[in-house]
Amino acid sequence: MIEAVARQVAMAVANCLAFQEIAQLTQKLAEERLYLESEICAEHPIEEIVGESRPLRDVLQQVETVAPTDATVLVLGETGTGKELIARAIHDRSGRRERTFVKINCAAIPSGVLESELFGHERGAFTGAIAQKIGRFEVAEGGTLFLDEVGEIPLELQPKLLRVLQEQEFERVGGTRTIKVDVRLVAATNRDLARLVEEQRFRDDLYYRLNVFPIHVPPLRERPEDIPALVRFFVQRLARPMNRHVEVIPSETLEALRRYAWPGNVRELANLLERAMILSKGRTLEVPLVELERRRPRAHHEDGASTLEDVERTHIRRVLGETNWMLGGPRGAAARLGMKRTTLQSLMRRLGITRPRAA
Repeated sequence: MIEAVARQVAMAVANCLAFQEIAQLTQKLAEERLYLESEICAEHPIEEIVGESRPLRDVLQQVETVAPTDATVLVLGETGTGKELIARAIHDRSGRRERTFVKINCAAIPSGVLESELFGHERGAFTGAIAQKIGRFEVAEGGTLFLDEVGEIPLELQPKLLRVLQEQEFERVGGTRTIKVDVRLVAATNRDLARLVEEQRFRDDLYYRLNVFPIHVPPLRERPEDIPALVRFFVQRLARPMNRHVEVIPSETLEALRRYAWPGNVRELANLLERAMILSKGRTLEVPLVELERRRPRAHHEDGASTLEDVERTHIRRVLGETNWMLGGPRGAAARLGMKRTTLQSLMRRLGITRPRAA
């Protein structure tokens, strides 16, 4: 009799555990579905990586090299350069491409909420936690988690992130059960993490763990030869939803776009072209080039007439003269200006700087 009761109790416990596991899996699937639906509805200004320039090809070569591994990648670059596109390319070329690509912008979420978004929370963990929540690490199980603006993660949360990177385990907020995950991390930032480490605003151990394979995405001003292809791409992409039939892009327009410095990078170019498509009623693309001159920063000089580009051009020419127009090497102009030789060459093309025949 006792043995029969014990068997019934054991079966009831097993059934209860099974139901709990089914409930957790159901919740995870629901969270994953909600996330994917939000991704489908979200706007993606750029859907492809466009360009054939050497700096961009170098980046894509790095993507091809690191993607098949599970190494953590740190994507570095100015705002608007397309760091998320690089992260997605890494995921799409990896063995995890059949699983979820999950992203989270660490700068867009209040610091008090970020821990719950990343790791989830248990019911009653804090005021307002009326139900259990699964975090992004669990949603990304088997796939890739993209942490955008990783430099904005609060210092007090960084040890927990370091632990999940090193040991692939964590606890939900308010929970005691250790959760194991299999997630590949790709992080991105436009900030200087090394400087943040020096200022003790970012943990050095977390920085080294993130910086396993850094990829530097070049700003648009360093690849002006890609601008015509980007213009054609955005024009074609916008034509159908705007019911436009643009077929001609004036050469002087392309040249003006190539000369502009693009502080907002590809995102700024995309926004300008969207406005241009709205203004273009006929077959010719009508870009409001006057806006570029208004956006161009001005240098504050006594005469108030010189643009920042003029000052930049004068300074580079002076350094080139002092180095006898030697670009590379420890004593070359690039080293004196604190930039790569390829960056200096791109800058010289944009500013129209050529070596005098007598030099």
